[in-house]
Amino acid sequence: MDHAALFAALPTAYLVMTPDLVIVDANPAYCAAVGRVREDIVGRPVFEAFPPTPDALDPATGVSRVQLSFEKARDTGRPDTMPIQKYDIPDPATGQFVERYWSLISVPVVDEDGKTTMILQRTQDVTDYVRERERGASAVERDEAWRRQVQEVEADLYARSQELRAALEDKQVASLRLASLAEVALQLSGAQTVDDLTTIVVDRGLRALGADGGAVAVRAGEVLRLTITASLGEGAQMEYAELPLDGVLPASVVATTGHRVVLRDGDEALGWHEDMQGVLTLTGCQSWACLPLQVGPQRLGSLSVGWAEPRELGPDELEVLDALAAQCAQALERIQSRQAERRSAASARRMSETLQRSLLTEPPQPESLQIAVRYLPAAQDAQVGGDWYDAFATADGATCVVIGDVAGHDRDAAAAMSQVRNVLRGVAYTLAEPPAPVLAALDRAMQDLDVGSLATAVLGKLERDGATGRRTVRWSNAGHPPPLLVEPDGAVRLLHTEPDLLLGLDPSTERSDHACEVLPGSTLLLYTDGLIERRGGTLDQGLGRLVEAAERHAGRDLEAFCDALLAELGDRGDDDIALLAVRVAPD
Repeated sequence: MDHAALFAALPTAYLVMTPDLVIVDANPAYCAAVGRVREDIVGRPVFEAFPPTPDALDPATGVSRVQLSFEKARDTGRPDTMPIQKYDIPDPATGQFVERYWSLISVPVVDEDGKTTMILQRTQDVTDYVRERERGASAVERDEAWRRQVQEVEADLYARSQELRAALEDKQVASLRLASLAEVALQLSGAQTVDDLTTIVVDRGLRALGADGGAVAVRAGEVLRLTITASLGEGAQMEYAELPLDGVLPASVVATTGHRVVLRDGDEALGWHEDMQGVLTLTGCQSWACLPLQVGPQRLGSLSVGWAEPRELGPDELEVLDALAAQCAQALERIQSRQAERRSAASARRMSETLQRSLLTEPPQPESLQIAVRYLPAAQDAQVGGDWYDAFATADGATCVVIGDVAGHDRDAAAAMSQVRNVLRGVAYTLAEPPAPVLAALDRAMQDLDVGSLATAVLGKLERDGATGRRTVRWSNAGHPPPLLVEPDGAVRLLHTEPDLLLGLDPSTERSDHACEVLPGSTLLLYTDGLIERRGGTLDQGLGRLVEAAERHAGRDLEAFCDALLAELGDRGDDDIALLAVRVAPD
């Protein structure tokens, strides 16, 4: 087999070094990942070719954490799997360091006598994954490339858990059912709350180490909020539900310093601080290990694990604990990002709904007219927008009714809707003109006020002849679905006209009025497109369904008529719906 060709063809990045950490080879995938050519790095000490920045150094030793991993693999003859590492590399073009995050495994190559002859580093660049996590990007904003990156990194976490199991199978950890730890890594990816995370890590994962209970402590300002397993008792859950961040118990100290604390028995626990007596009494655990939950430089809290009996934790068990803490920290960071997104979305939704509903007031009830209104928000969180209705009396005694829809489904649409609605009210009352001149004046005002949105609307004006008592509706349509008229005998017809240009495009456009007699007992219905549009359907199909529904429910009183239409046609849930119905009193 041509091993040189095989090494060069590997899609995963590999670096080969001597025991003295001098580079002897690197495959093309590695050179591409670090932006270097093979000839520039072969023969050089690895940390001369890639000098560590201060934040890559271990605080306790002052040595690069990656170097410690190399030396551990070399000296023990066993692979060393590291948590995700921040290790910036120099840009050959500028000499400046570029921020990068890596998934790293150091593997010794040994001879027949078990002596390390070479060190192999397997490298994967996970910078994009970490940056997106830090930004808390919403799932709906992640493209296919991002999803593939997430899958690769999560698969890497699973693979590293499996590799850890293989490396430790010959030791005592095999008897602690380490097979379950790989499953825990996968389960953490589905955790939605800190309770879920605690159950998975402590109740499931740490059972492999014989743990009797534990807690996940999460930083919240100057305090830690603890989620404690039920196995430690209600007393512990109540007493230690919250701790000061600057407190003396290990959970607080570890969350603050980022350094692991191990207390092998009750004597060591009491030697740590006298306040540990309460912990020992309430939980029944004598031995404790407390590990930091940290993602990069961000300290999120701590993971505490307890055993009822004194326990001497060996290096292998501590390695497992560190791996679980790293996985727990990644899951916690993801949960917090999602919760922040949900809080932000809920806050935006409430603000928009409050604004919208403050404008959608109860209509007036003029003499001989009954007016009913309905507003049904979309089911999706983001779908708060620009649908509105309005009814008011003008200076000449007529009644104006309006239905409209400002483009968009967000706070900007709701704000623009409030401007358009209020300006229209003022213009209609002041001008006392037919609907077409009023909409033309509104269009000009939208341009002058820089509303910056497009809108459709139907403005209707109900007039009564003082001599004959006959009522007429005069309306103008700016790109909106046509009004619907239900005759006293139950016959239904759409008031089809050629709609004018929608508002916000060209304030100089000509607008036209249309008129129709409204007999006593008739019902005029104005509505937004959410009532008639269906995904994959045509407008004509939606209007046909509306006519059929109106015919079926024409005999109901006005309030029941509106409810029946919404019940039959308004269950689609992905767009707002507004209705305004006017019924002329019968003779």
